[in-house]
Amino acid sequence: MVAAAFAYYNYKFSEYKFIDFSEWTFYQEKALFVPKSDDYIVVFYSSKFPGTVEKLTASKAKYPIIAIDYYQKAPPSNPNIIFLRAGTNTSLKFIQRFNIYHSPTVFTIKKNKDMLYKQDSMIRELDTIEALSHDI
Repeated sequence: MVAAAFAYYNYKFSEYKFIDFSEWTFYQEKALFVPKSDDYIVVFYSSKFPGTVEKLTASKAKYPIIAIDYYQKAPPSNPNIIFLRAGTNTSLKFIQRFNIYHSPTVFTIKKNKDMLYKQDSMIRELDTIEALSHDI
């Protein structure tokens, strides 16, 4: 039973993906995004739903939020939330790497070394941005 539990844990841990911000180019307003925090909440969302940006901006979370819009609109960032844009190739790689099939989607990432971050939670699909918990 211990071996089965260990194998399952290793399998689940290997499902988590890495993102290297030195290889993938994301833009924060007019500059390249360089991560400064050790932990982030990543939210992939659609700005076509009314009030989404306002709700994201008003949310208070344990870690800074990286918000990536499917439509690549990036309003000005603030200390709690960083809105990012990317080129089509980077956006497609991001969607494929994290197997994103729904919007909004949320997960956490944790710094591994330098600009390499590892997914630190399961990818959760939210019904609405209101479901973004303060406990994340």
